[in-house]
Amino acid sequence: MPDLTKHLQIGAIVFPEIDQADLTGPFEVLSCLPNTTFHVLWKEMVPVRDFRGLILTPSGTFAAAPPLDLLIVPGGRGQEALMDDETVLAFIRTQSAIASYVFSICTGALLCGAAGILRGVRCTTHWSAHHLLRHFGAIPVDQRVAVDGKHISAAGVTAGLDGALRAAALLRNDRTARQIQLSLEYEPDPPFKGGSPHTADPEVLEAARAWYRPINEARLATARRVAQRLGIQINEGG
Repeated sequence: MPDLTKHLQIGAIVFPEIDQADLTGPFEVLSCLPNTTFHVLWKEMVPVRDFRGLILTPSGTFAAAPPLDLLIVPGGRGQEALMDDETVLAFIRTQSAIASYVFSICTGALLCGAAGILRGVRCTTHWSAHHLLRHFGAIPVDQRVAVDGKHISAAGVTAGLDGALRAAALLRNDRTARQIQLSLEYEPDPPFKGGSPHTADPEVLEAARAWYRPINEARLATARRVAQRLGIQINEGG
């Protein structure tokens, strides 16, 4: 059972061209946890812009971060620029070794993979990048949220809310997570069916795939390079 009296240190990485919902969704949930400090962390104390231009300001630097109970690794298009950034990857490795849990949202899973912490881990990510997980030694699972040992992974963007509620339950208890869910009135009822490749209309899915194609070509090339660096053998035809 979690120690409910322990003060929790939660830290989320922020970076240029992040998808802000990967950060702000989990923040909305996890900042509600009692007896908790939430840190928004980057390499330096400068504001960054998300992919759509929203300005986000870190509250601390990697160097000044305390040992974290939960490390949050969001995704977004800016993730690709960090796949060889040793400062970011070393921070993920160091904190993941200390933390009770590591929580990746969307393509934040690819950053965790580049840091070498997904070998043999059952993991999910955004549907457009799901096929890349095996390049990092992960075991891809087609789930909205996956929990394997200390790693919690959420699929694309809005799944970060689901993953954050799961993290809240693991860090505190189910009742606390349920109270947070109710306080946020989180009872999804979208106007359209089709928020998954399994349910989307074919023409909508093809348009979405076309939109992601350029970044996914870059991500595939990077994933192949990282796999080679990590010594992971990939059967491209498999």
